[in-house]
Amino acid sequence: MIDIAVLASGSGTNLQALIDTPDIRPRIRLVLSDKPAAPALGRARAAGIPTAVVRWGDHAGREAFSEAVGDAIEESGAKGVVLAGFMRILSPSLIDRFPNRIINIHPSLLPSFPGARAVRDALSHAVKVTGVTVHFVDEKVDHGPIIAQRPAPVAPDDDEASLHARIQVEERSLCPEVVRAFVRGELSVEGRKVSWM
Repeated sequence: MIDIAVLASGSGTNLQALIDTPDIRPRIRLVLSDKPAAPALGRARAAGIPTAVVRWGDHAGREAFSEAVGDAIEESGAKGVVLAGFMRILSPSLIDRFPNRIINIHPSLLPSFPGARAVRDALSHAVKVTGVTVHFVDEKVDHGPIIAQRPAPVAPDDDEASLHARIQVEERSLCPEVVRAFVRGELSVEGRKVSWM
């Protein structure tokens, strides 16, 4: 079994989905945020999970910030990481500390619409279907090996909020499935191909 740290900058709805999954909850060793007031930290504390805050502004740049994040993860005893709405790009040195052990949840069907404006980009391109991707993190943004994807339809009258809400429903369903397999050691990576045992 692999113990994990969950990194979140916002409300923590995907974190809550993990907390609510009985065979994942005991594996969460730490919830870390870059924002002291992130509601995700409150969710973790309510569940009795240790928390940490690593503020972006307290560090000289991405490398120093990422090193502090990595140190906090390692001190918790976690061997894997789940980025659940963590809105900071991590340095390659941190990714090297946890090779093929950092998972990200992204609100599009990658490789379409990487980056922080994925939902807005899907609407501006007038696609009929978007969705959610769970993938391993590599040195490029929203680029690593894809573990699983799930579609979400785009309605003609969608705005960014309504489409994002529909995608989040799929996130909260898919994320625990993938993380359960991850903590059980059931995922393997060869090149860009991910296999489920």
